[in-house]
Amino acid sequence: MKIRLILAHPLQDSLNARLAGHVGARLRAMGHDLAVTDLYAEGFAPVLTAGERARYYGAPFEDRAGLAGVEGLVLVFPTWWFGLPAILKGWIDRSFLPGVAYDHAPGGGAMVPRLTNLTRVMAITTLGAPWWYDRLIARQPVHKALKWGVIRPVAPRARFAMAAFHRAETATEPRIAGFESRLSRRLTRHFS
Repeated sequence: MKIRLILAHPLQDSLNARLAGHVGARLRAMGHDLAVTDLYAEGFAPVLTAGERARYYGAPFEDRAGLAGVEGLVLVFPTWWFGLPAILKGWIDRSFLPGVAYDHAPGGGAMVPRLTNLTRVMAITTLGAPWWYDRLIARQPVHKALKWGVIRPVAPRARFAMAAFHRAETATEPRIAGFESRLSRRLTRHFS
């Protein structure tokens, strides 16, 4: 399977970087064709330009993010203020474009999905909140936004999964190792 992994954390020694390394090694060991993009290391510019926005209803965009033909997508990022880091939101804004991720429907109807090869998506996030606050109080806003607001409209056949490491600020090595172990099993099931 052709898989793209996107890492969105500014620190190279972060828990997110560690998890991205773990995921990448596991997916390669499973025999997948993996391409990794570290948005901060590459100096990705997240701001959608005025020119890009003005072209939304003009000629289709080129696929600068390499999404065409990708069968799997893995996003590794911290949840900040119950949202995506700005750089990851900007990557979505500047990558999931008309002519790449979708086409505009005639008459202004629902978008027409273009990422028909994308069948598996996994989001892996760290956050400071405990699980109960994320699920019961906040109602998993990042999960909902990614699954229903980003992936479903452009890749309706894609199976979406999310793995969240809660209370990341108080992480211990045994908790991290346990999460990595569970993550390996989920990767095996999700990307087989």
